[in-house]
Amino acid sequence: MKTCFLLCYSFLFVTTCFAQDSPDTIERKNKLSDSLIEKFYVLKNNPEIRQGPYIALIDRKKPVARGNFKNGKKSGLWQFYDSEGRLNEKYNYDLQKLTYEAPLAADNFSFLFEDSLKVGDRLTRPLRIGGVYYGFIPYLSLFRVPFDPYDINMEAFEAYLELLISPMGRLAQYRVRIASALYQYDRIFTMDVKLFSDEDRSFIPATKNGENVMSRILIKCYVTSSGTLDFN
Repeated sequence: MKTCFLLCYSFLFVTTCFAQDSPDTIERKNKLSDSLIEKFYVLKNNPEIRQGPYIALIDRKKPVARGNFKNGKKSGLWQFYDSEGRLNEKYNYDLQKLTYEAPLAADNFSFLFEDSLKVGDRLTRPLRIGGVYYGFIPYLSLFRVPFDPYDINMEAFEAYLELLISPMGRLAQYRVRIASALYQYDRIFTMDVKLFSDEDRSFIPATKNGENVMSRILIKCYVTSSGTLDFN
C-alpha cells in the first residue's frame, strides 16, 4: 500500500509540473537518445533560456532526472535515477553539494586507478553529477559509428566507453572501442574532449586515502540500430 502511494504521488508530481505553462514560459521536448526524452520550459521572449521544471524520461515513462532551471541554469535540489527508476543521486546546485549517493549497482561500470594500490587503501570512485545513467548520456550521444549501419546486424557489435578523469575532476580523455568478431572489426576512436561543455567535463574525482588521484571510468555499451551508443 505504501509503495502504491509513493508511485501515485510520483506520477502526480510529474503531471502537475507539466500540466500547464506559466504566462511567461512554453513547454519544449527534446530527444536525448533512442530511449530518452526530456521535457522542460523556456522563456517565451527568449527560447534559449530554460526556466522552470525539468524532467527526463526513459521509454517515455520512467524518470531519470528531475529538477528546476532558473535563468538557464540548474537550480536547487535535483534527483537522478538509474535506468530502472531507482533513486541514484541527489545534488543541490545552489549549494554545489552532493546530498545523496546510492551504492553502485550497475555491473556495466568498472574503474581503474592510475596509482599503485595496496591492501588497506581507502578508495572512492569518480562520480559524475547526474547519476549512472542520465549523467553519462552526453558521452553516448556524441559518438556515431563511422559507417552506414543500414543492412548491418548491429547486435553483433560490442562497444566500450573509456573516460580518463584527472585528479582535479576534469575529463582528460574520451575513447570508444567498437568491436565485432562477425564483421572482423575492432577500432578505437579518440575524441576531442573540447567537444563537450564545461559542465560535461566536470567530475568529482576519485580519491585514495583522502587524496585526489587520476582514474578511468569504463562502461560497457551496445550499438543501436541507428549506429549510436546506449547502455542499460
